Amino acid sequence: MDWIDLRSDTVTRPTAAMRAAMAAAEVGDDVYGDDPTVNALQARLAGDLGFEAGLFVPSGTQSNLLALMAHCQRGDEYIVGMDAHTYKYEGGGAAVLGSIQPQPIPQADDGTLPLEAVERAIKPDDPHFARSRLLCLENTWHGRPLPLDYLAAARALCDRRGLGLHLDGARLYNAAAALDVPVRSIAAHFDSVSVCLSKGLGAPVGSVLLGTEALIREARRWRKVTGGGMRQAGILAAGALHALDHHVARLADDHARAARLADALRGLSGIEVPAQHSNMVFLAIPTARHAALKSALDAARVRVSIGDSDAIRLVLHLDVDDDGVQRTIDAFGAFSAS
Repeated sequence: MDWIDLRSDTVTRPTAAMRAAMAAAEVGDDVYGDDPTVNALQARLAGDLGFEAGLFVPSGTQSNLLALMAHCQRGDEYIVGMDAHTYKYEGGGAAVLGSIQPQPIPQADDGTLPLEAVERAIKPDDPHFARSRLLCLENTWHGRPLPLDYLAAARALCDRRGLGLHLDGARLYNAAAALDVPVRSIAAHFDSVSVCLSKGLGAPVGSVLLGTEALIREARRWRKVTGGGMRQAGILAAGALHALDHHVARLADDHARAARLADALRGLSGIEVPAQHSNMVFLAIPTARHAALKSALDAARVRVSIGDSDAIRLVLHLDVDDDGVQRTIDAFGAFSAS
C-alpha cells in the first residue's frame, strides 16, 4: 500500500507523461541563453501573465531573492508580512546577500497586509532611514487567495507612494482556480511575479520570475552570482511546460477533495477543523493526542506534518486521488474512535 503524503504539495512526483516529455526535451546551455525549452517556458509564462520577460530558476526562494535584489539596492528596504515566506522562511537572504532591510508588519487573518499599516511603514526621504522601495505580497496565503479588489488597492498605493510591487506567487495558479479568474488578472497588478512550478502544478523543480526586460536582465546577473545558472536545464523546463499544459485545470480537483476531506473530518470527535481554503485543510488536535494520531496514521500509511502545536495542515495535490482521501478519512476516524 503506497503512502498518502499530505505534508505539502511539494511532494508530488512527475507523472509518466511528464517524465516522457522531460526525456524528449530539446536542450542547450541556458547560461548562454541557448536552451530552447527553457526559452520556450520563459516566453510562455511571460506571455500568459502579461510580462515582458521571464527567468527560470531552481527554486521559489531564489526567485524571490532575485526579485528583491533586482528591485532594491544596498540600504533599501522591502515591506512584507511578518509571517510571509520571503521574510520568515527564506533564510533572511535579502538581508544576508543583498543588504536589503525587511520591514515586516503583521498580516490580517486573510493574508492581506492592512494598507494603512503599509503606508505608515513607508519611510520619509531622510538619511536616517532605509529607503522604502518595494511591497511584497504572497498568494495564496494559507490557502486563501488574496481578493482582487485588495490587489487593485495595493497597486494604487504603490503607484501613489513610488513603491514597486512583487508577488510571491508560490500557489498563484491555486489562487486563480479558487477565484475562478484567469491567472493574468492576478498578475496584472504586479511589477514582478514569482511562479512556483513544483507545488500544485507537479513539476519536479523550478520557478520562473517575471517582470520587465530590465528587471529580468538584472535578475539574470544575480542568478549567476547566487549559483543558480544551470546548463542543459531544458530537461527540467520540459516538466514545467507539461505541467502548464496538463495540470492547471485539474487544480480544481484538489480543491474539491480538500473540501470533501474537511467536511468529513468536521464530524469526528476530538478533531476541530478551523478552516479549509483551496487545496489546504487546517486541523486543531491537542498535542497530548499527537502520539495516538501518528500511530493511527502510520497504520494507514498516511503521512502528515505533526509539530509541537495543536495546528496541523493537510495539503491535497495530484498524487492524492479520491481513494486517498477516503483512506485519510478512515485513518482519522480510527484515531477519533481510539
